[in-house]
Amino acid sequence: MSKAVVLMSGGLDSATAAAIAKSEGYDIYALSFDYGQRHARELDSARAVARSLDAKDHLVIQFDMRKIGGSALTADIDVPVDRENNEMAQGIPVTYVPARNTIFLAFGLSYAETIGAGDIFIGVNQVDYSGYPDCRTEFIEAFEKTANLATKAGVEGTSHFHIRTPLIKLTKAEIIRKGLELGVDYSLTWSCYQGGERACGRCDSCKLRLAGFAEAGAHDPLEYES
Repeated sequence: MSKAVVLMSGGLDSATAAAIAKSEGYDIYALSFDYGQRHARELDSARAVARSLDAKDHLVIQFDMRKIGGSALTADIDVPVDRENNEMAQGIPVTYVPARNTIFLAFGLSYAETIGAGDIFIGVNQVDYSGYPDCRTEFIEAFEKTANLATKAGVEGTSHFHIRTPLIKLTKAEIIRKGLELGVDYSLTWSCYQGGERACGRCDSCKLRLAGFAEAGAHDPLEYES
């Protein structure tokens, strides 16, 4: 079986992307990041999802982006709550972590080259998302080109790296339906920007998730504060 590195945040999208990789016959090598984010709940979810999909390995890379800050996820900035859809669709929110997906994919590329994997899966989406610039097709295409210019495997032609984005053109509801079709256990996932026993139900991520389940006509198994 071919190997695939899967960036796994513990969220709904990355779990679905991982399930798609598995359904395509890949051995999953999961990669998560403890980067100083607001809470570790998502890492617990990433570990649970990786186990549920029989990942061959699961690395958790540690580094501290709080030293840089600049985001509500890595600095003492309040997470926006109770925003309407039109507000979420305007501009780039303070939950954007500067260059996060660039950093994550760079680690993914290093891991892929080391283990001999040609495919790197990431659950980015440019339809129902929070306006992050590093979730767009333009960015992914540029990074893939860089990946094949900046690596020994790419230059020597022993491998050609592909950044796989199976969710990038799907709505949140379509993502959920696809995951359910593949047997994803969404009770293992965590989407909330806040860290607590129950999801807040008020941040952008919770609202997008809840709306997606509602549109998909499916039950969200997470418990919410509101």
